[in-house]
Amino acid sequence: MKILLIDIDTLRPDHLGCYGYHRNTSSHIDSICKDSVRFTQCFASDTPCLPSRAAFHSGRFGFHNGAINHGGAYADKYKEGITRKFHTSEENRQFVEVLRRNGYYTASVTSFADRHSAWWFYAGFNEIYNCGKDGHETADEVTPKALEMLDNSNKKENWFLHYNIWDPHRPYRTPKYVENPFKDEPIATWVTQEMIDKHQQSFGPHSANAPLDAPWLDKPTHREVKEIKNLDDYKTWIDGYDVGIRYADAHVGKMVQKLKDLGIYEETAIIITSDHGENQGELNIYGDHHTADLITNRVPMIIKWPGVEPGRNSAFHYQFDISATILGLAGLVVPGKWDGKSFKDAFLRSSENGREFLILSHAPWSCQRSVLFGDHILIRTYMDGLKELPEYMLFNWKKDPHELNNLVDQKPEFIDKGRSILNDWEREQLASSKEHEDPMRKVIEEGGPFHTRGNLPEYIIYYQSINRQEIAEKMRKRYTGIKGYEKGVDE
Repeated sequence: MKILLIDIDTLRPDHLGCYGYHRNTSSHIDSICKDSVRFTQCFASDTPCLPSRAAFHSGRFGFHNGAINHGGAYADKYKEGITRKFHTSEENRQFVEVLRRNGYYTASVTSFADRHSAWWFYAGFNEIYNCGKDGHETADEVTPKALEMLDNSNKKENWFLHYNIWDPHRPYRTPKYVENPFKDEPIATWVTQEMIDKHQQSFGPHSANAPLDAPWLDKPTHREVKEIKNLDDYKTWIDGYDVGIRYADAHVGKMVQKLKDLGIYEETAIIITSDHGENQGELNIYGDHHTADLITNRVPMIIKWPGVEPGRNSAFHYQFDISATILGLAGLVVPGKWDGKSFKDAFLRSSENGREFLILSHAPWSCQRSVLFGDHILIRTYMDGLKELPEYMLFNWKKDPHELNNLVDQKPEFIDKGRSILNDWEREQLASSKEHEDPMRKVIEEGGPFHTRGNLPEYIIYYQSINRQEIAEKMRKRYTGIKGYEKGVDE
């Protein structure tokens, strides 16, 4: 069996043509999709980058694997402990470990592990290429090595290649020689000046008035703006994101062409996905991934599997359900400690069999858990990460996919139902946890979301520097005295 996993960082599905986007960002991905099963409701259980890949590869919720933050004690996975043998015990093996121990030659082209010091990621790979740029590389620095690996892997009967590119991730840095094909194309109609004006009156990391990583220091790239004040600013911003997607898509085309040149396209399984999406105005977050919501946690999932009819699957799935399903399709056993479920039989029957509900989590930029059930998503905020978010938000995701209308005051019965599902799930996870703790609570005790620890003073000074004293005062009143925001964890 030949398996190619195309992992495009920060790729929200609704910016792909095959998921209905109005711009031509993804002609090569769209072409593959015609031969594939397209999952429309696939979600990373934990986001963003490090927690997402920890969940996908371990097959376990962050609640069980422990890696839910980007720094501090809970940026690392739990150790197996006393049950560990000379090697990791069979029931705890990661996705790639299972493949390699069953005869696959496994290779990866990625800088992910180096970027996040997530050295567990290397477990199971025979060969790894890291270009050494911490995710700031562009696809042209990665694809040549991946093409070379395809040539080498093709000499083997069973292989798995992980191809990871970062071009949609901020900073938007697609090379200047690449023209903007969207300069004369309109933005999405859900984005309005009224929405931007409202966001300008609020605050926080990657908000309309502070979209850069450290707005008091950073300068925008040639495809970004310092602030998003109007629709023209937004167009510049979203063009930068979409050009990054299109650039990544062009390199996906090179990988597919190589498979065809080798004469193995038809027999190769291709999976296209991402670690998370990217808020682009939703909840006043522009160009980043801060929340346990429809935008940050929903990922594309496109599977071309030899002998399986193309189609569409709209059932609820966790992303690690897909890693379990891939093992099932390859005739391998899913490790016993995994939370991921194989839906192999449903996949082969083209049946939409999935989960009744999903629990989504986030800790590096805010501390949130959400419940996706029926037509609704209930978002619970424990720490808002210096963003003006309420404790509860409720959205009808079918009617309001961009989370514009909070229904908390209108549908109390859905609040009660969502809270009940979440409380039951947390009790079940705690009862089955070897560590007997909820890592989300531990992150809060530790100082909260890693990326906002100690950042309150900088944001207050920043807003004062751009003559937004009213915002600086609002933040001072809201956060002064809250552990984690005023001082860093080590101060």
